[in-house]
Amino acid sequence: MSKTKKSEFSPNEYVVYPAHGVGQIISIEKQEVAGFELELFVISFEKDKMTLRVPTNKATEVGMRSLSSPDVVAHAMKTLKGKAKVKKAMWSRRAQEYEQKINSGDLIAIAEVVRDLHRNDDQREQSYSERQLYEAALERLTREIAAVAGNDETAAAKEIDSVLVSRAA
Repeated sequence: MSKTKKSEFSPNEYVVYPAHGVGQIISIEKQEVAGFELELFVISFEKDKMTLRVPTNKATEVGMRSLSSPDVVAHAMKTLKGKAKVKKAMWSRRAQEYEQKINSGDLIAIAEVVRDLHRNDDQREQSYSERQLYEAALERLTREIAAVAGNDETAAAKEIDSVLVSRAA
């Protein structure tokens, strides 16, 4: 049963884990847990200094996926250029929705959060929680775009920033 799912991801491949963003599969190991032999993906999140072990048969179920295709990245960049859609709901409700989008692992949804929470210098100040959500979304977006393009995060951050600044002009 797990033989078919195993081929989906392989060691040294970059993957997106919804709750943590981009990580790299270091290895596939077998471990005994509660008397059962489990096969696990060992995923390293270098930036967060974190290692995650995900059962191979549950990987897709928990939302783990390969990096987005360049087409999806282009769509995300196009989303950033759009006009911010800020709902008139209470902040706590909007914050919950933004959090869900960030943790969905969906690049387009994350781009929407970045677009909606981005502030230009001439706009009002962001609240602490707003800034936290914005920075979390921006970091996830930057990491995945950098991983897809195969360049460093600084270049990806500049690219995202230029898109956000250009839409304001």
